[in-house]
Amino acid sequence: MSKAGKPAVAAADWGTTRLRVWLLDAAGNVVAERRSDEGLLSAQPDRFGDILERQLGEMGASASLPVIICGMAGSRQGWVEAPYATVPVSLAEIFGAAVSVPWTKRDIFIVPGLAQRDAATPDVMRGEETQLAGAAARLGAGRHLVCMPGTHSKWVELIDKTVTGFQTFMTGELFSVLSAQSILSHSIGTETKVAADRPAFLDWCKNALSSPAPVETFLFRIRAATLLHGLQPADAAAALSGLLIGSEIAAAKARFALDGGPVVLIASGAMHALYEAALGLAGFTIETVDADDAVRAGLADIARHFGMMEGAA
Repeated sequence: MSKAGKPAVAAADWGTTRLRVWLLDAAGNVVAERRSDEGLLSAQPDRFGDILERQLGEMGASASLPVIICGMAGSRQGWVEAPYATVPVSLAEIFGAAVSVPWTKRDIFIVPGLAQRDAATPDVMRGEETQLAGAAARLGAGRHLVCMPGTHSKWVELIDKTVTGFQTFMTGELFSVLSAQSILSHSIGTETKVAADRPAFLDWCKNALSSPAPVETFLFRIRAATLLHGLQPADAAAALSGLLIGSEIAAAKARFALDGGPVVLIASGAMHALYEAALGLAGFTIETVDADDAVRAGLADIARHFGMMEGAA
């Protein structure tokens, strides 16, 4: 990591269950970092300000340091609603639509999410648009297909730094619900960690990628394999993960008319490894962007848009 200078801005990714705050210098380097479980569900509208100020105080931030925030703090149930920007929309237009938090001692802006308002394919996102902004600088002009795994995975078409369309897949949430609350819970038990090189993950992912049948066609086979062939819990979890991720990739391939060209994977940790393996099985070349790096870079770019980092070197 580069040697950091004086804090120029505080950057926050405020999710449903988690909060991440960084102090960044004028070059975007991390000066300090805090992570907590004080997400939207813990904060509620009357606690956002107190939580933020406590986090900033514990990092030694000055009372005048400006703040840029993305994520669920801008939702209708959040601190101040940042209305969705409608696709197609350029990244610059997203920056300009950020809203100011009133009645605060410091300058605080919240980035809006994105809405796809077409009646046949309605969709929304919050937070991922900032990751896109952070990744866009290294992608250059032209068409890029971006995959952002998570509880609700996002696939996004980006053309010349304009978001033209996207689709959400509830892959992570489906894994959680099916492994804990369906008949498959008897096969999986508490084994929910999956390694990307586990044969069961790769084999069942290939099944989903190669079959035109919907994923629900295969799900009960996990239970049957447990009863008939002694499928162990770790392999049952891997099979479920492989099926869901493979089905997601197959559907995205059809939705965006992908031909095996490059996919930009914005991810980190276990999700990065699983999706890298699955995309490889599907025949895609992959350009990887770390998710944490992307959101910090995006928040820094938005801060520069508002002149927050000028003269702070």
